[in-house]
Order: sequence, then structure tokens, then C-alpha cells
Amino acid sequence: MEANQASSQVSTGGRVDTAPAIAPAAVKGVSRRNKYLPYLIVMPALALTLPVLYPFIQSIYYSMTTYSLTNPHKVFIWFENYVWLFTDPEFWNSVRVSFVYAGCAVGIELLLGMLIAVLLNQETLLAKVLRPLLLMPLMIAPIIGTLMWKLMMSPEFGVLNYFLSFFGARNFQWASAAGTAVFSVVLIDVWMFTPFIALLLLAGLRSMPAPPFEAAMVDGASKWFIFKNLTLPMLMPFIIVAVVFRLIDSLRQFDIIFGLTKGGPGSTLMNFQVSAYTTAFTYTKVSDGTALMMINWIIVYVISMFLVKFWRKSQDRLS
Repeated sequence: MEANQASSQVSTGGRVDTAPAIAPAAVKGVSRRNKYLPYLIVMPALALTLPVLYPFIQSIYYSMTTYSLTNPHKVFIWFENYVWLFTDPEFWNSVRVSFVYAGCAVGIELLLGMLIAVLLNQETLLAKVLRPLLLMPLMIAPIIGTLMWKLMMSPEFGVLNYFLSFFGARNFQWASAAGTAVFSVVLIDVWMFTPFIALLLLAGLRSMPAPPFEAAMVDGASKWFIFKNLTLPMLMPFIIVAVVFRLIDSLRQFDIIFGLTKGGPGSTLMNFQVSAYTTAFTYTKVSDGTALMMINWIIVYVISMFLVKFWRKSQDRLS
């Protein structure tokens, strides 16, 4: 008995404290809670995932049927809708439009966002004033911003043509002509989402450690050398995150294109989303429109997985 009491005593600075013994039942209770803890953590994720999985699985089913708004009797036809899409020239036009739009928008936004982030990273009065203003386009809903630009781009009474008249350009057609429609929607997208990329890259610039840059400046390295060999590699994970978010959003863009031209003129701006909407609700072919959206999802998923792997490799290089 005395030996057991002595083993439970802890000497601390000349003062002896007795550590309370832990009951076996309490140990069992803790181990039981630890056993079920992973399941309790996963439950909120499952609660959010299940409501999303049901319409997703239902969409897969609809894409393999003949379901139409004018003929709700569904016949299961497996992959015939997908085979028909791959032989349809309008589908390949949607693929081309989607990738041209996403590539132009994300590329320009990345370059402008990098430039803006570098400029705003300076501790100047102009940078301090412009940082809050950078958030303004992000506060506007995409459809509202598109309608504002649609009024400004009007060939008859738009304010943009008024300003262009001072430089000798008159009656610029903007989204009314097939040759300038892509430029018009990309311009709106760049205005609206460049601040998003700029803010992400600015956060990356602010999180970089100072000692490597100070050592490079002491050694007499030029600003371009520092940017190419230090800033850009350290900023790469942030660049990939910005590209992932914007590329996913651009490949499934609907608000800007539909709000400005509804996919026109003709089929100039018929990307995946607008083409699927028109097929499902204008032509009432819900099965074909759903199949088009499933192909869009597969493309976005594959590109996202590739970029995420590239992001992990860039993280490993920095660590």
C-alpha cells in the first residue's frame, strides 16, 4: 500500500504532490470517444455532400435518356446522346469557344493581376489608396456588372463609343459583331475578376520571408533577377491557386455571356453553359443539355486535378 502511494507522488521543487489515479472506466470512455471521433468529423462533410450527390447522379441518369420537356416519358438509351454530341459541329464550336474564352480571360487576368499585386505591394500613398478600391468590382454581381457594360457598349448611345470617337474610332460594334464579341466578353471578365487574382498574389507577396531578398540585394542582384529567381518560384503556389479558381469559373461561365449576347451573334459565344441552357430550355432537349453539362464537368475535373498535382509539386519544391 505504501509502495503504491509512493509511486503516485510527484516531487516538484521540494513540494510533494499526489497525482490522482485515473479510473479504468474513464480510460475506456476516452478511448471510445477517440474511436468515433473521425466519424463525427466526417459527418458535417457528408451532410453537405449528400444533397449535392443526388442531383448529380440524377443528371447522369437524364443524360442517358430521351427526356424532353415536351415528352417527359424517358427511354434509357445509354451513351447515344454523347455519341451524337461528338458528331455535332455545334458541340465542337462550344468546346472551341469555351477554351478560347477561358484561355484569353485567365491569361490576361494573370498578367494584370501580377502587375497590380507587385505595384500595390509597395508602401506608397497611391498603393494604400488603391488597395480598398481593388475590391469594388468583386462587390458587384456578375449579371449586374454585365448589364452595366452592355449599356456602355451600345453602338448607338454607349459611352465607350463616345470616348473612342476622340481617337477616330466610330461606330465600334462591340458585342453586336461576331469579330469583336469575344473581345467584349473577355473585357468584362478581366475588369470583374482581375482584382481577385491581384488580391491572391498580393497576399502571397506579403507572406514571403524577407532574409532571401535582403541577401540578394546585398549581393547586388538586379530587380529582374530577384523577381525571376526568388519572387516567382515562391509565388508559384499562389499563382496556381488563382489559375485553378479562375479557370474553373471561366470554363463554366454563364452570367457574362448570357447577359451580354445570350450566346450570339449567331453561335459566336455559345460556350458549354449557354449551349446547354439553350438546348435544354429553348429547344426542350433536357437529355442533350445535361449530357453537354456532364462533358463540361469532366473537362473541368481533369484540368483541376492536373493543376492540383502541379500545386503539390510546387509546394514540395519550396519545402
